[in-house]
Amino acid sequence: MKTPFLSRKVPALNLQETLIVLAIIGILLLLALPNLMPLITKAKSIEAQTQLKAIYNAQTTHNYMYSKYSNNLNELDFIAPKTVRENGTANYRYEIVSAENGSFKARAEAVTDFDGDGIMNVWEIDENGNPKQIVKD
Repeated sequence: MKTPFLSRKVPALNLQETLIVLAIIGILLLLALPNLMPLITKAKSIEAQTQLKAIYNAQTTHNYMYSKYSNNLNELDFIAPKTVRENGTANYRYEIVSAENGSFKARAEAVTDFDGDGIMNVWEIDENGNPKQIVKD
């Protein structure tokens, strides 16, 4: 005689086994996290480099049109993304540090400390178009 479908036992993990597996995964994450922090910081800094390149392109276009660089991001039609402090997704805030007829400098400053050491990451770009890391996080 066959047993009804609902009365068959299905092999499964009990609560204790599941908690032990979760504890082991947590310990492995705690061991791996310090080694992954430089990679996380590097990945987040790509945002700053990309946005600074956009500012550089906008400044170059502005310079071709008006023979000078602009001090105002709005004149460049650059809309900075909302930062994580403003309920956005960006990790950096952007500003034009200086702009003259023949040169400009724009800066991206991190709004969060990626690795918890109290140092904020800072990138800059100038009229040559090469982003440079000023303060390493």
